[in-house]
Amino acid sequence: MIMIDVAAQIDAVTRELEDTTHDGEEARVQRLTQDLPATLPEAWGAVTDPARITSWFQPVSGDLTVGGNYQIEGNAGGTVLACDPPRNGRAEFRVTWEFGGNVSWLEVRLRAVTPERTRVELAHTAPIASVPAEMWNTYGPGATGVGWDGGMLGLALNLGAQDAALSPAEAEAWAFTPEGQAFYRAAADSWAVAHVAFGEDPETAAQAADATYRFYTAQAPPA
Repeated sequence: MIMIDVAAQIDAVTRELEDTTHDGEEARVQRLTQDLPATLPEAWGAVTDPARITSWFQPVSGDLTVGGNYQIEGNAGGTVLACDPPRNGRAEFRVTWEFGGNVSWLEVRLRAVTPERTRVELAHTAPIASVPAEMWNTYGPGATGVGWDGGMLGLALNLGAQDAALSPAEAEAWAFTPEGQAFYRAAADSWAVAHVAFGEDPETAAQAADATYRFYTAQAPPA
């Protein structure tokens, strides 16, 4: 039986939204940050080694060197824009994140907080014009943010943040357990908090969180 401390994982992640521009286009950044109990090389291996990625996310194939193309099974693909392995306590990679005909950008930065602890920052930047207004108005930042929360959970468990494990093969079924539903409820609500901090009306943000939670747990909207 999978036993995950949902509250501990939710509280360990910092979530932020901000406006920016990318190549002259208005864009929006979603940022998640978490400190994990791993050395910088260990954390770097977990997010760049295809075998390690497969163990906590999804299988990835292709050329993972700068300029190469990658594909995540059943998910996004794109081009590796930068890959800077650990040096002076830091490391990072950047890729395009191409899915459903849209192009956005993913950046993962690592920083050694202590010799045995690494801060992981994931930033997903998407052109505002590429996100349908209806989708944003219905789900807000949780539409993609909750998915990234799931990724951070997988990485955290892989790096030993809790004495628990959840493989990608188990994750889909886990979403429909009481524990999984509690995770998605809390993640959606946490993105509502970030949404309000971004300037959204609290009631609107709460409605978007409800819609996001129902989407991720395959629940019908209320009558």
